[in-house]
Amino acid sequence: MTTKGTERLEAFSDGVFGIALTLLVLEFQIPNTEATVNNAILAGELLALWPSLVAFCISFAVVLVMWINHHELIRLVRKVDYPLLYANGGVLLTVTFVPFPTKVLARHLGTPAAGVSAAFYCGTFFLISLTWYALLATMAWRRRNVKPEVTDATLARVRKAYSVAPIVYGLSVALALWNAVAGLALCTSLWLVWVRLCYGSKAALAS
Repeated sequence: MTTKGTERLEAFSDGVFGIALTLLVLEFQIPNTEATVNNAILAGELLALWPSLVAFCISFAVVLVMWINHHELIRLVRKVDYPLLYANGGVLLTVTFVPFPTKVLARHLGTPAAGVSAAFYCGTFFLISLTWYALLATMAWRRRNVKPEVTDATLARVRKAYSVAPIVYGLSVALALWNAVAGLALCTSLWLVWVRLCYGSKAALAS
């Protein structure tokens, strides 16, 4: 099966990304107010939610950037076939999993188990980076699904960024076991790579 348009693939993917972003907020739980409540108690319970807020903000930003990157990557595609659909499904599978490690991180950040929770979180993005590389490989192999106006230099630049990502995410896993904050910082530093990649891909098609 081969189709020329990418509209259905993009529409389905946008829906999955939107659901993943929405599920992230479910980690926030209303503070337990069984005891007598006053302003001080409620304020303290709300402040205790800071790990959930940190995990939510990190994951929302990462998934948002991935959605934008997905949009720009699909703009390079001229046709859709079964291998591309399955590879895209692999990306969406890992994206929908993000709320779970986010919840684990929120529950254990700031506790003695912060290192393992952060490593698990970073490890999730290591796996995600592999699915993105598989998606690119499916698109770019012998330029089977790539638009004619997309240059080899553009593909090489995207491939280089996608090759670096698993290495950095892998290092962030090891670093998180030593220091949770440092591991998360290295993991989220790849935002800059993805944002730059998005603008680069857009410029390549516009030129």
